[in-house]
Amino acid sequence: MASFIANDMRVGWVISHNGKRYSVTSITKVKPGKGGAFVQADLRDIDSGNKGGDRWRAEDKVEKLMVEDLECQYLYSDGTDAYFMNLMKFLAPEMMVRANFVEGHPVSITLPKTAIATIVETEPALKGQTATGSGGKPAILDNGVRVQVPVFVEQGERIVVNTETLEYVERAK
Repeated sequence: MASFIANDMRVGWVISHNGKRYSVTSITKVKPGKGGAFVQADLRDIDSGNKGGDRWRAEDKVEKLMVEDLECQYLYSDGTDAYFMNLMKFLAPEMMVRANFVEGHPVSITLPKTAIATIVETEPALKGQTATGSGGKPAILDNGVRVQVPVFVEQGERIVVNTETLEYVERAK
């Protein structure tokens, strides 16, 4: 969360206001002839979808929330809700992950430090190249991640990758 003055508020921001999270849908800045300038904003409650509005003096503080755009895959709809999956690069079926819960609701997960992936594309090693003779070569993994691998690693091999740094660790055993 970051504090800004209300006069800096923009459409599309997500703010914390009166203990709720709102998306700013429109803004009107007013500078009357008498009195101080103010900002009028139309808001949509993130959790309930209810629409409303509020007004701030131009110099009042507004708490802007961090928003992250993620590509997600549509899974299914049950008639009321739609379900999507966050496409984390190394998330695999049956993988054990650490989940963080706030008041009984999951808010984030942490992947294991390393994961195994298969190289689907890389250049073959040239005759005479050694592991110490080069900084490596680019490779594309089965999950779409691009990494640098040693020259001796070939297409089709399974490797261990650090999920935080996206660096090659070793060949998978």
